[in-house]
Amino acid sequence: MAVVKLLGTWFSPYGHRVIWALKLKGILYEYIEEDVRNKSPSLLQYNPIHKQVPVLVHGGKPICESTVILQYIDEIWPQNPLLPADPYDRAVALFWIKFADDKGLLMSKLYRGNGEEQQAAVKEWLEMLEVMEEHALIGVKKFFGGDEINMVDIAFSFVAHWLGILEDVLGLEIFKPHKFPRVSSWIQNFKSSPIIKDNLPDADKMSTFLKRGREMMLTSKSN
Repeated sequence: MAVVKLLGTWFSPYGHRVIWALKLKGILYEYIEEDVRNKSPSLLQYNPIHKQVPVLVHGGKPICESTVILQYIDEIWPQNPLLPADPYDRAVALFWIKFADDKGLLMSKLYRGNGEEQQAAVKEWLEMLEVMEEHALIGVKKFFGGDEINMVDIAFSFVAHWLGILEDVLGLEIFKPHKFPRVSSWIQNFKSSPIIKDNLPDADKMSTFLKRGREMMLTSKSN
């Protein structure tokens, strides 16, 4: 059996996408923690274009970009499928995955922004949450795929966990459960799933890490 390796960073939502997919499939793998400020020769070799994690290495061959990796995992290991078999349902799922990928930059916009930039980022977050509430989650039962977590749930995971941490770091309140009851219910279901719950980065550790990073960033800007 080919060896599976995953290069990632402990705080990245994109790396956790791959971790959850592998665990949902029951695939054994070796995890290699990368320092994004001091990138290893292996990372530079495996991903010379973007030089970013995550990178999945399967049988010595690297696959880059989290969504591409998830689709590869789903095709190589068909058990516990992450995408629907029905062509229309699959197309809808891929649409929402693309939507989530496009909105992933909102994390950086919110974290790095200040003043009007941050207010604009908050507005974009609220617009995205409204789309999830009014369109993406209409008719959804427990998860986007029904009773089992699928790739759409994984794609939106930054809303379920990372948004709350950013709110804590920045002293903001963006997500209000009573305004987004469908999103709130989905978050509870997603984070209570054993594989997700047991493989989430520690919120307190991440808050401390991000607060320190933001202080350094703001100090650098002021100088």
